[in-house]
Amino acid sequence: MGRAQQQKEKELQRDVARLVQGALPGVEVLALELTGKDRFCVFVDHPQGVDHALCEQVTAVLRPYLDSYSVEVSSPGTDRPLRTREHFEQVMGRHVRLKTETGKARGAVVAAGERSVQVANGDGPVEFSYEEIVRANLIDEGM
Repeated sequence: MGRAQQQKEKELQRDVARLVQGALPGVEVLALELTGKDRFCVFVDHPQGVDHALCEQVTAVLRPYLDSYSVEVSSPGTDRPLRTREHFEQVMGRHVRLKTETGKARGAVVAAGERSVQVANGDGPVEFSYEEIVRANLIDEGM
């Protein structure tokens, strides 16, 4: 994914999150992934869980995007997307997979600060700024 595509995805996620979270209190937009030129998937969570009815409600809120995009709404699943400091704090000590602007990394989350997260693998902790992270996901440790 090129830098322009990454920027478009970030802007779209910000706009979609603002729309969804404003219309549906308690719903958190965890991530948005462009899966094609005119297609995106939005991952949502809710304190009471995500069911089909909630996905339908989110889709209805996203109606303004349906002329330009094919939209999929999904729960985070076992490989939960991680985007914010709070997300990384919730999975402290667990293993994650990161894709950055310059490469990939895997390891256990050992610190989550205001601007960066530290992930430790066999070579010790490595720090990544949230800005440089393109994608981050929890690794299902049962696999």
